[in-house]
Amino acid sequence: MFNTRFVSRGTVYAALLAGTTLAGFAAGHAVLATPSDGAAVAAPIQPAAPSQRLADFSGLVTQVKPAVLSITTELSAEAIAEEEDGASRPMPMQPHGRQHAEARGSGFLIDADGTIVTNNHVVKGAKSVSVTLDDGTQLPARVLGRDARTDLAVLKVDAGRKLPFIQLGDSDKVRVGEWVVAMGNPFGLGGTVTAGILSASGRDIGSGPYDNFLQIDAPINRGNSGGPLFTQDGQVVGVNSAILSPSGGSIGIGFAIPSNMVKTVVAELEKNGHVTRGYLGVSAQPVTPAIAAALGGKAEAGALVANVEPDSPAAKADVKPGDIIVSVDGKAVKSPRDLAVDVAAVMPGETAKIAVLRNGETQTLTATVAALPGEATADAGPAASAPRKGIGLALAPLTPEARNQLDVPERTKGAVVADVKQGSPAEMAGIQQGDVILGVGQASVSSPDQAAHAIKDAIKGGKSVALRVLREGHTTFVAVDPSKNEQNEG
Repeated sequence: MFNTRFVSRGTVYAALLAGTTLAGFAAGHAVLATPSDGAAVAAPIQPAAPSQRLADFSGLVTQVKPAVLSITTELSAEAIAEEEDGASRPMPMQPHGRQHAEARGSGFLIDADGTIVTNNHVVKGAKSVSVTLDDGTQLPARVLGRDARTDLAVLKVDAGRKLPFIQLGDSDKVRVGEWVVAMGNPFGLGGTVTAGILSASGRDIGSGPYDNFLQIDAPINRGNSGGPLFTQDGQVVGVNSAILSPSGGSIGIGFAIPSNMVKTVVAELEKNGHVTRGYLGVSAQPVTPAIAAALGGKAEAGALVANVEPDSPAAKADVKPGDIIVSVDGKAVKSPRDLAVDVAAVMPGETAKIAVLRNGETQTLTATVAALPGEATADAGPAASAPRKGIGLALAPLTPEARNQLDVPERTKGAVVADVKQGSPAEMAGIQQGDVILGVGQASVSSPDQAAHAIKDAIKGGKSVALRVLREGHTTFVAVDPSKNEQNEG
């Protein structure tokens, strides 16, 4: 079949050429030379150069490529188990019958002494780490520090010589629509270059409390993790970290950690091996119009405090559940993520001015920020259930048996939702059997009677009520609007 098609195409070409010869030549046709035997020979086509050329990154790639490297990690048994459970890894390579596995990712040098930036998930759980430089040199690497919350890690190699390196640029200056170039080690293939544009900035993809990703359409795949993202002037504006893909391959939606965040985190990892962040001690959720109205305010943005940790800086500063935090040290807080980032930037021991909206009025509180302990975070916490209409609950005491069954801390007070009427406003609002009502509006409740009376008082006149609910260890506010229901019992 291939020969037939080839011959057929040759026949068509010959026919066209013959037709052209018989018809004579029009302006712009290729000039034919006539040898001594009289046969016509076609000269090569000389295409005119386009008036505008597409972006050419060859010069840039030639200059920066020596600073980009491949990373190979030998995984521990625990890391292998995570991979088998479907946890995200760079590029796993597990030979058949072997009891260990390797994962491959990317990184880049940021100084001549062998300091390397990559993703935390590239080296997480590694028994050993090695790097392969652009010239093929293989070197063992040690991990100076890792930060799981921003998915960054810093490595060090000793090459016995100065190494080529690249600079971290200013990610705040890169513009949406601007050309960017990604480099790395996709699928273990070695140094690979792809190009695209910056599609968006400030993306929150739900991977952590400090998400602030650059979104790009330059193809990146497994193994690209930890590689640099360049602008056309050779500045690194991001670290390629994640993709959105139903298949595991690139569909043109990739994410990179902004270089300005990388600078801060890397500096601390180099110095201390870990990152110290400020801690306020609250869980917060987004502000919706329904929640804001139920709490007596008109805030359109901010971070709604769902829970305050006992003895935390927030508790000592008199921050209360139901407060809407609207700024930290004068910087506007538009979302729980903003709050997490702003508080994390405050050095432990320093004070911060926390502006809150409480009962429709703005108050400024002073908190002495502490160091973020263990895995606790000043993060976005659980998102509120979508606010819907109505009320209709059966409540029960929070007995020792109920505490054990629902895993409720001993000091927690409230009322257990024993039943939710089918089709009722409470069910429509997302209230579930087993939820524990901790408060109504900004007032705490400690018993079913107290909760019922508070609900009835709150819904007088058909107003919405904000229920503070504990569910599976997380606290959140749920707005309930009784105006379209005739039964308003608590």
